[in-house]
Amino acid sequence: MLKTDSPIATKVYARYSGILSLSKFSLLLHDHNGDVLLEFNPSPDFCRHFCWENPTRPCADYLKRFNTGEQGRFVCCYGLENILLPIMVKDEVVGFISGMQAYSQEREYQKYLINTAELAEMKGLDLEVVAKAISAFPTIDKDKADIHEQLCHHIARNIALDIAESAQDNTGIINRLSAEKEILEKKVIDLEAKNMSLVINPHFLFNTLNSIARIAYFEHSHTTEELIYCLSDLLRYNVKQDDQLHTIASELDNIEKYLYIQKARFKNRLQYEIIVPNELKAYRIPNLVIQPIVENAVIHGITPKRDGGTIRLIAEKYRNDITISVIDNGNGFSPEVLKLIHQPDSKIGVGFRSTDSRLKRYFGEEYGLSIVKSDYSGSTVNIRIPTQPLAR
Repeated sequence: MLKTDSPIATKVYARYSGILSLSKFSLLLHDHNGDVLLEFNPSPDFCRHFCWENPTRPCADYLKRFNTGEQGRFVCCYGLENILLPIMVKDEVVGFISGMQAYSQEREYQKYLINTAELAEMKGLDLEVVAKAISAFPTIDKDKADIHEQLCHHIARNIALDIAESAQDNTGIINRLSAEKEILEKKVIDLEAKNMSLVINPHFLFNTLNSIARIAYFEHSHTTEELIYCLSDLLRYNVKQDDQLHTIASELDNIEKYLYIQKARFKNRLQYEIIVPNELKAYRIPNLVIQPIVENAVIHGITPKRDGGTIRLIAEKYRNDITISVIDNGNGFSPEVLKLIHQPDSKIGVGFRSTDSRLKRYFGEEYGLSIVKSDYSGSTVNIRIPTQPLAR
């Protein structure tokens, strides 16, 4: 039987540390009773803190399968994709491999159906803690799910062979496993290469989107047509690599397309309002300064809330300065996150600090970003720029 101090687990981890690093999805080793011996890739915090029976004992969905002998892919009570595989040696189960614990693209909506308030009350935790754990759930596409399943099968077989052949010359087995490992690595690399092709050739993507939009037009799918054109324009604007000043009007046009697409996705869970006087739209601002703040409000402020919320973008002129405020009524930053955002060596808030530095480089130290409010009622981030220069 596999034990906590089993050298098999250490050997497998050392052998597969390279390929394990290519997958961010969970992969765990269990003993024959189901207790967790080793987390090759850790489980999501939500699973560990809200579902597991104790720090080494997984959730009821897994425990039932340990007892009944069920194996393979399954969907848990929260809609997450999971996999459970037995480690068999001479027809005896000596342990298990489990993994994935991520939402498929088709089931991702289920994360927004989790009753945050009920869980917070049941566990005696702040709503913010529960919401952040839910929002951190990863999403996995079909190709990566299939590769991760193959990786789980491969490691389960490898452990079984290591146990069965530990007293024999297993050079041939290791060679065969190495070949399987190379095949898996090649599949992951091929998948990454496919994803990179969108970056290498963006014009192909734009032309394809426009072609699809024309088909939607002829088929009288006008909402689809408008969404595709919005996405095409948004991508084209975002891949501009210049570091020039753009008009506030062009930035707002880009943001409105982004919010229109998100509104189509989240429907009544997302509302937005843009209030910017026409006389301010000709002033200039570095490109892609406002959008990351709006995107952060959507992803981290509004979407974790069960009922969604509203984002308001307001611009005002006072003397020689313009203040653009991005206001949401979602989940605010925690005090810990707020502290880390302003620490130069912190990985949290890199985008915020980078944008603030760009504004200061253009306009001076008195300008930039500031978080003027952040609590359970939402956040307000201000962007301050001078009223010069005007667009000509």
